[in-house]
Amino acid sequence: MNASAKEALLRLVSLFPRTFRDHFGDDMRADIAHGHDAALERGTAAARWFTLVTGADLLRSALAEHVRPAWRGTPGIHPENETMSTVLQEWSRDLRFAARTLGRSPTFTLVAAGTLGLAIGVTASMYGVVDAVLLDPLPYANTERLVAIRATAPGSNLPEEFGVSDEFFVHYKERSKLLEDLSTSNSFTATMRAGDRVERIRMSDPTNSMYTTLGVKPILGRLPVAADEDNAVVISHALWSEWFGRDPGVVGRVFSVAGKQRVVIGVMGPGFMHPNEDTMLWITGEISPTGIAPGNFESTLIARVKPGTTPEALARELTRLSKELPARFGGSANYAKVIEQHSAVVRTLDEQMLGQVSRPLWVLLGATAIVLLIACFNVANLFMVRTEGRHRELAVRGAIGASRSQLVRLQMAEAVVVATIAAVLALLVAAAGLPVFIGAAPEGVPRLGAIGVDLTLVGFTLGLAFLAAVACGFVPALRASSPDLTRLRDGGRGTTRGRHWGRNGLIVAQTAFALVLLIGSGLLIRSFEKLSNVDPGYSTKDIFTFQIAPENEGLIDGPTFAQFEMGFMERLRALPGVQSVGLVENVPLNEGTGMRPFRTDAMQDADAVVRVGVTFAAGDYHTTMGIALLDGELPPARDLASTLGKVVISKSAAERMYPGERAVGRRVYSVRDSAWFTVIGVVEDVLQDDFRQTAQPLLYLPLVGPKPTSWVLGSPAYVVKTVRAATIAPEIRALAREMAPGAPMYRTFTMAGLAKDSMVTLSFTMLVLAIASGLALILGAVGLYGVLSYVVAQRRREIGVRLALGAEPGQVRRMVVTQGAKVVGAGVAIGLVVAFTSAKVLESLLFEIAPADLTTYAAMSASMLAVGFLASYMPARRASNVDPIESLRDD
Repeated sequence: MNASAKEALLRLVSLFPRTFRDHFGDDMRADIAHGHDAALERGTAAARWFTLVTGADLLRSALAEHVRPAWRGTPGIHPENETMSTVLQEWSRDLRFAARTLGRSPTFTLVAAGTLGLAIGVTASMYGVVDAVLLDPLPYANTERLVAIRATAPGSNLPEEFGVSDEFFVHYKERSKLLEDLSTSNSFTATMRAGDRVERIRMSDPTNSMYTTLGVKPILGRLPVAADEDNAVVISHALWSEWFGRDPGVVGRVFSVAGKQRVVIGVMGPGFMHPNEDTMLWITGEISPTGIAPGNFESTLIARVKPGTTPEALARELTRLSKELPARFGGSANYAKVIEQHSAVVRTLDEQMLGQVSRPLWVLLGATAIVLLIACFNVANLFMVRTEGRHRELAVRGAIGASRSQLVRLQMAEAVVVATIAAVLALLVAAAGLPVFIGAAPEGVPRLGAIGVDLTLVGFTLGLAFLAAVACGFVPALRASSPDLTRLRDGGRGTTRGRHWGRNGLIVAQTAFALVLLIGSGLLIRSFEKLSNVDPGYSTKDIFTFQIAPENEGLIDGPTFAQFEMGFMERLRALPGVQSVGLVENVPLNEGTGMRPFRTDAMQDADAVVRVGVTFAAGDYHTTMGIALLDGELPPARDLASTLGKVVISKSAAERMYPGERAVGRRVYSVRDSAWFTVIGVVEDVLQDDFRQTAQPLLYLPLVGPKPTSWVLGSPAYVVKTVRAATIAPEIRALAREMAPGAPMYRTFTMAGLAKDSMVTLSFTMLVLAIASGLALILGAVGLYGVLSYVVAQRRREIGVRLALGAEPGQVRRMVVTQGAKVVGAGVAIGLVVAFTSAKVLESLLFEIAPADLTTYAAMSASMLAVGFLASYMPARRASNVDPIESLRDD
């Protein structure tokens, strides 16, 4: 295009009426500036349409007189050719125009991009968590072939699911035709000493086959062999880094580990942390087929199955093989009965490790996805309203020759620009939100350290932004591509009631989804309330608990350890503000108890046993914890000798061991210790592991056994009743350094903190879901308010006429509120159906609340209707205040 043609076209643009200049000036000038041949075609179409509507041929004359002659002198330009050179150029031009147009509407742009950015950011953050925790494969070879093996025995007195013992490992390894490799898996805490550093750390002592089963190798040193026996250890990358500064020379050095001198033979890579994320060290060891005492049921087996083997097929084979155990390894009649009822439980290793956290994380990802959908509905409504406000411009564009595809592309360009801004905001939200999420997440969620803003999260965010652009812009763009040309002649007068169905449909969907989230959060809130009111059988107020691990030459057996612990409790009682002190092997809510077989003096069958949980207790433990004495008496708190041979049992243990009889004064035989004890008291049941579980029968053994070598309680947990529970730790630490120099003090908690932590999975899920439902409720209310406000604006003339003819303001308010109520009512009805069918996904998280709890459904539905009424009333009130004369004059 030569300079003469450009000048002529610019003069043509200057002749456009104001409406033309406002709507097409930027497009025409952009085409002229870039020399696009579409400029001539736009001018020709505009002149033709202007003549058709007004009857004047001013533009057509100018076109013929000035533009076409100049255009014909331009080499290589053919005015008949309307198409752009490339699709990319067309999109580039439309995106630039969309950016300029949105820049002139900053409020719309900020609201739309901000709404999408927040929703995309929250959803992307949740996806980042799910991707790192659940979707990333475990750092082992062929993870799809790794399984965990446990056991169940319906009808026995064992827990619903329990571990296996050594004979299972030996027998399965030798006889199974579906297993390729097999290892034990366990976890415990013990003391490690390296120079001046002494700490209690988490360890494991699996069989040496663990490394080949999982397909892992050390980055330094070697793997264990049978000749190492239990004299060697392999350390984690974290321990190597924190304790030894990544010194390669640590391999071959000897340290005190779990009370024995052991040599470091290898260092694992940073991704290896089996069976727990905080496992720091693995003690070598093997299981001999001889000398096994069957029936411990304390380990989990980890196996690599042969290709094509399913967990179901392996479970059937292992169940069959387990029936052979009594014949091979012996055991009591009760053991044989348990084996008769035994069935193998086989899960993939992924499911075993992540099963407890997978459901809450998927629920939260689904909740944030619903919020994103609602945000898309809201922004789509904004685009529809914006399109309605631009009907004259779009009609003019169609009249002067713009095709439907061009109009669609123009509208979609705006959606793309908004989504691009939203994507940037979303990445900022994710970068700020992920650290907050990680800090608030419950302990035990694996691989939290791997969560962050990486390329995967960036790509996911951009993908969500693209989908959001399509979701928000496509339907409004389609509607904009067929503008009503008749509305140009009557100045845009009249209503668009026939076109409200799209916006109303989006509000119905918003309301339904918001109600689903509200009901979900309501169910969790009611569960949390019930869980908070559970009586665990003990007090959680003003109790501090801790452990120490004293080791010196004077502590050589059970009695000497017991004397030290009794003396330490005496010193603790002397601290200011301390009311009482006790000790226990397993603090409730912190450690579970093991199961042991016992016989009672009423059992006639010499092989009959009953299994109950076992822990050790001394001092004023039951009094300190507020565990009620139901019958008999508690053992003396300060006279160690008088506790010998005496036990206290819980109410459920008494009912199991002496059904229908008084337990106090009866005798019970410990099969493991080959000793009789006398029951002197019955206490209230306690919730040992979790507030959600039922109380298990529990037997409290004394601090000293029937023989000096019976047991050594080397690191019990002390419980201290004091109003200074939150601040007394430094004084106790100083006392521990005085009485047991070099002994680490660890597992320091308040019982109130443990109680809070026990509910953290439910409370965290409830909090995030409540935030998501709150966002959904706000977005839904804003969407309804926006639609009704727009409807009121469009019907301003009609409302003015009604008022001029005598309609009361109250009638007008009822009319608008009724319109909003119909939309919200439809959304609530649909939401109730969706919530009822989907609430079962929360069932495993609920506590004493049914997924179809009618109270929750009714309360949340009423809340949704109330919010809908408020969102409808404000536009209704504005409608009733319309001045009839002003509305008619404006028209």
